Amino acid sequence: MPINHLELVAHLMRRAGVGLRREELERYSGKKYEDIVEEVINPERFPEVDDDLLFRYWIELNNRDQSVPFNSRWVYRMINTDRHLQEKIALFWHHIFATSQGKSEHPVSSIEQIELFRKNGLGKVRDILGDLARDPAMIFFLDNNENHKNEPNENWGRELLELFSMGVGNYTEDDIKMASKAFTGWTYHQIIPLDPYGRYPAEFRYIEEDHEDGPKTFLGQTGNFNGDDIIDIIVEKPACAKFISRHLYNFFVADEVQVPSWNDTAPKDEQAIKSLMKVFEETDGDIRAMLRFLFNSDFFKQAQYKRVKSPAELVAGTIRLMGTNKYPEPDFSELGEYFTRVTGQALMTPPTVEGWHTGMEWIDGGTLTERVNFAVSQVEDTSSPGLRDISERLSKNSSVFSPEYMVDGCLEMMGVVNSSDDVRGPLIDYVKSEGDLYKLSEEDYEEFVRKISNILKLVVSTIDYQFA
Repeated sequence: MPINHLELVAHLMRRAGVGLRREELERYSGKKYEDIVEEVINPERFPEVDDDLLFRYWIELNNRDQSVPFNSRWVYRMINTDRHLQEKIALFWHHIFATSQGKSEHPVSSIEQIELFRKNGLGKVRDILGDLARDPAMIFFLDNNENHKNEPNENWGRELLELFSMGVGNYTEDDIKMASKAFTGWTYHQIIPLDPYGRYPAEFRYIEEDHEDGPKTFLGQTGNFNGDDIIDIIVEKPACAKFISRHLYNFFVADEVQVPSWNDTAPKDEQAIKSLMKVFEETDGDIRAMLRFLFNSDFFKQAQYKRVKSPAELVAGTIRLMGTNKYPEPDFSELGEYFTRVTGQALMTPPTVEGWHTGMEWIDGGTLTERVNFAVSQVEDTSSPGLRDISERLSKNSSVFSPEYMVDGCLEMMGVVNSSDDVRGPLIDYVKSEGDLYKLSEEDYEEFVRKISNILKLVVSTIDYQFA
């Protein structure tokens, strides 16, 4: 069954961002899909989020001694940005290069790391890994500041190969040792103490006398390698192309098994991964080029509702649909600290260096309850712009004003187009039980809006709404 244009654009914007309201989608109705993709993968064409008001209303943002307000700022940006992919690619790399400020207790570095992902996240993998290796948050998190000449620390070298670029089975223990030696002397300057002025940014520092010179054999090549040489060798390997391709597929297309199983479990779509690998090899690992190919591919277009929304996607996407939080509101501080954390994703504090387990592992008895409760709390506000817009749109077509029309309209407006019969049927039965919805006189309209809100509460409580 062919996918209509707006459905396809809605799918694109759920994956490249957190989704759009119907009125936002309709602005794309006259544009070719390929042109929309080109806009999406070049987010710098659009103005930055104007979040100056946040710093005026929320004084905590003017003191970077804690990351919690900046988690909320990040969700606020996801809700309000026109640079959709800029925020989404930062979330993508945060999933892979999982770094927790819970260890460093230096929020400034965590905040700067997310800014780094916004800046370089669509570049070449070689440059992204090079910037990561120089990032103070990562250096401290994986102890490369303790990696010294004649006294190597292998944490960074191991995770660079295992979790960040190649995956288990594509290197040896000796490769880890040689990589670690190549990164000796890569550290950061001693951070100024907290008191009396608060935390200062840390900066990368290379200490030549602490670097271990001499021949090193790494992934079959021998030379007096430094860290950049190690990264150059890694990105030339097919294993790196495959690893990054599977991550892009898992994050933007369809849920895969968890990363530790990738060496034992074939990709869901071998041909899709091979095609992405080919683009990686032809473009020197250019993420923008890989996403251009991915978003235009048939395997992407046919993958609607094949991913469980991450908590950040669920929270930011639901709020954006309801049109709230366009300006600082009293619940701003809860956006990142409460809403995403209780649904299972404390931004800037991933549970381990492995990051979060995705797909169905986002959901258990506790987190599902929190996800539903959050979504219901957003759609029950009958004054929200999104709910008013949905109600107005549905009220205009009284010629087909049936329970089926009401349910299908609400599902469409909330982005759940291909709802299962097991979901759609009970929703229709509920609308029938609510009685006559035909009356649309002025005095009845607020009751009509309330009933639309009740339908939406049921929609966001369905299993279908958990998927993007």
